[in-house]
Amino acid sequence: MATTCPVGFNIDRLRQLVRAEYDRVAREPGANFHFHRGPQYAAQMLGYDAHELALIPEDSTAAFAGVGNPQKIGPIEPGETILDVGCGAGMDLLLGARLTGPTGRAIGVDMTPAMIERAKRAALKAGLWENIEVRRGMAEELPVDSDSIDVVISNGVLNLSADKHRSFGEVYRVLRPGGRFYLADVVVQRELSLAARSDVDLWAA
Repeated sequence: MATTCPVGFNIDRLRQLVRAEYDRVAREPGANFHFHRGPQYAAQMLGYDAHELALIPEDSTAAFAGVGNPQKIGPIEPGETILDVGCGAGMDLLLGARLTGPTGRAIGVDMTPAMIERAKRAALKAGLWENIEVRRGMAEELPVDSDSIDVVISNGVLNLSADKHRSFGEVYRVLRPGGRFYLADVVVQRELSLAARSDVDLWAA
């Protein structure tokens, strides 16, 4: 399976297209998209607890566009430091912050300014701002110290990385020894053609 983009691939254009798509989700979460969004989708199709989602501000849940439920993979313990790679509007980040509690810390990283603003507003409204920090950055170059994270979560983001080797390497770098990685993402069942892997618009779709 290919984990890097083809030679000559326009990585900057891919990032521009992805950022533009999720900027639109942040600004107009009820608009027409080719993927599911929102708390009802999260609860009914991905197995999130509807009662827990009701405790998260709509600023966050309305723009949720994940593909799975990474927090079902394993526990998040009180006092731990968690990192959400590609946190978007922050639904997984806020749920994780509730679990790690006031003695823990939750860091979100995203490259879309409008999503970051949604996540910050939601954290403030939820009363979780003191132990949540949202930073602008990319999976291939996480703005996070090495050996500082107990649990990394990511939901439907790394499939959009043009260099998955580097992205997974960054996850390994920031995790403390014995740390955990809870990943939900999209995979294909067969190798894509070079033409398909070279199509920036198809990557971003």
